[in-house]
Amino acid sequence: MAGRSVVVGVGHYLPERVVPNSEFEKTLDTTDEWIKTRSGIERRHFAAEDETTSDLATNAAQAALADAGLTADDIDAIVLATSTADLTFPSAATMVQARLGMTKGFAFDVQAVCAGFVFALSNANALIVSGQAKRVLVIGAETFSRIMDWTDRSTCVLFGDGAGAVVLEAQKGTGTAEDRGILATDLNSDGRYKDLLYVDGGVSTQSTGHLRMQGNQVFRHAVEKLTKTAETALERAGLSSSDVDWIVPHQANIRIIQGTAKKMNLPMENVVVTVQDHGNTSAASIPLALSVGKQRGQIKPGDLIVTEAIGGGLAWGAVVLRW
Repeated sequence: MAGRSVVVGVGHYLPERVVPNSEFEKTLDTTDEWIKTRSGIERRHFAAEDETTSDLATNAAQAALADAGLTADDIDAIVLATSTADLTFPSAATMVQARLGMTKGFAFDVQAVCAGFVFALSNANALIVSGQAKRVLVIGAETFSRIMDWTDRSTCVLFGDGAGAVVLEAQKGTGTAEDRGILATDLNSDGRYKDLLYVDGGVSTQSTGHLRMQGNQVFRHAVEKLTKTAETALERAGLSSSDVDWIVPHQANIRIIQGTAKKMNLPMENVVVTVQDHGNTSAASIPLALSVGKQRGQIKPGDLIVTEAIGGGLAWGAVVLRW
């Protein structure tokens, strides 16, 4: 009997403030039509001034726990993916741990930018499969609105804030691809591509900095690398794209999502798309899309899901799981 990490709960949280594309027309040389055509984004949520990443993460975690019918006492570990933690230290994960009233176990952050949730999910799976934890709360949460250059129309219109979370639980499986839970993962990074997507500041350089991106270059890498990582993960699970019920991709840009689906020979009807409502929420985008996909009645028990993401680093990866 093989041990599997099974998703037993999912939830998300979005800040109250909704920012439509038209809001950017007042301050930038851009239009709603231009943003929609280039990215597929129509609106996004921005955190309130007194709202931090750990606030969003806590709300999403509580929603996932409620969905699982569990409490913080049932959780052994928290793995939180973010690039926009509240403080330099401690980790946002430990702040969520305290807010949930969880006094045992351990919590830590994972930093792989937009690929963060895939990296966090893979790490949480490893903790469960190796017997170090029975239940792990995996969260993606971001406040990218805090690192935008509001004069850069090529980047500031693309990002939003939000959080999503899943509860993973150790369950027995048969060791076949018919099992529920995480069936395979694939992680990659290549630090030579730093200049394509980065923030020009940080603790060691004594500034917060702003996000900088060479959009066309990132796009060029994205479709090819996302397709390859998804296919590698499927191969490891002994499956192919024809077995996939849903692609739940990182929601960065509708054209990247369409390009990847096309290369995988899957119609857009098999893709969960939320980019129009949330923009790019970095590490939060996949768990947000999983939660919304379940709410919409798209994702059902037994469905085979592929999640894939690419972000600054460059870092990219995929997870194959059966819901």
